[in-house]
Amino acid sequence: MKLFEPCYDMALRWARHRHAVKYLGGLSFAESVFFPIPPDVMLAPMSLSQPDKAWQFAFITTIASLIGGIAGYTLGYFAFDAWLAPVIENWGYTEKLETTMLWFKEYGIWVVFLAGFSPIPYKIFTISAGFLQMAFIPFLIASTIGRGTRFFLVAGLMRWGGASMEKNLRQYVEILGWAVVTLAVIAYVILR
Repeated sequence: MKLFEPCYDMALRWARHRHAVKYLGGLSFAESVFFPIPPDVMLAPMSLSQPDKAWQFAFITTIASLIGGIAGYTLGYFAFDAWLAPVIENWGYTEKLETTMLWFKEYGIWVVFLAGFSPIPYKIFTISAGFLQMAFIPFLIASTIGRGTRFFLVAGLMRWGGASMEKNLRQYVEILGWAVVTLAVIAYVILR
């Protein structure tokens, strides 16, 4: 059953759309506040299909994610109890929020930097930072470094791989897709 190859083809089509950069920015912003899908799903194919613009795409993704992070921080700071706590509970993120808050207490600002690479959604970190009234400037610096590193790394790998990587990725996309699903299930079971 081919599930990932059609998704891959669709992602590449979207990556070449004339409004793809706007969609990438919107997705990056939304993911930092409320949306469950990370911007890597657009950043990677866009960087792969247009390697000469990979750094530009990573920059746009980083800036939009930071603006979204500021929005998440603001929501956490001003509206956590009234609006966000019930939403977090309904979406099943309560346990992830508790883990994030524990990490904030143990590791402080470093947790925001590491959030860029964590399996826990970034929005949980932005909202938690606001709710816990973390100092804003260190939050912004750690977010910039963590998110920027992640997005420039993704764009760089795609740029480096170029057309040959796209060809090889297409050949193995089903295997890679199912491997990622398997790893996600294992990570969920372990982190639960």
